[in-house]
Amino acid sequence: MTAQTARPVVFLHGLASRGSQDWPETEWAGVLGDRPRVVIDLPAHGAAEALGVVPTSAVLDVLAEAIGPDEIDLVGYSLGARLAWDLARHPRVAVRRLVLGGLSAGEPFALVDLPAARAAVGGGAAPADPLTAMIVHMATLPGNRAGELLDLIEGLATEPFAPEGGVPAQPVLLLGGADDAMAAGIDGLAALLPDARVQRVPGDHLTAPHTPEFRAAVRAFLAD
Repeated sequence: MTAQTARPVVFLHGLASRGSQDWPETEWAGVLGDRPRVVIDLPAHGAAEALGVVPTSAVLDVLAEAIGPDEIDLVGYSLGARLAWDLARHPRVAVRRLVLGGLSAGEPFALVDLPAARAAVGGGAAPADPLTAMIVHMATLPGNRAGELLDLIEGLATEPFAPEGGVPAQPVLLLGGADDAMAAGIDGLAALLPDARVQRVPGDHLTAPHTPEFRAAVRAFLAD
């Protein structure tokens, strides 16, 4: 491909973040050469509209529309990786290679106590459940739309992540921080895939995607 027709690389961020936060230009400028870099905000995040309480399939349809029909490479982190796993098999998305960072092998959203979370967001007591308390903390960080994020979580929980139910056929790179407990199961996910590599980089769930090692791994895997 020429520089004018280079395959775009699409980036999807994690929960309660935004594209510019997980994939800042200051870190990624020039990493992929002249290839177009498309950073998409997930629904209810950043500048993206909220969808209300809708199932995962509806979220995937919205992301597929934003990506378009041209062949891409797809990079997702955390929630973005969970969605990218399914987007790789979406009939309206053409993915050549897939990078999944910080991907949890389980489904955490079904375990969130949503009534307690909504009460806490509305000014009530902090949830007793640690997972729910963590979600509330993330949702209420400055710049986030807490109620809309909880709607998104409720909808995603209705169609839980079930990796064994359908796997990407494309080559996949699974990246996990060496100190990231959420990504501890990526070796098991790799065993489900027909063409997968696993690589660990320094850092925990928050810091791993911002390391030079993470960027270098993405660059090498997506090289034409």
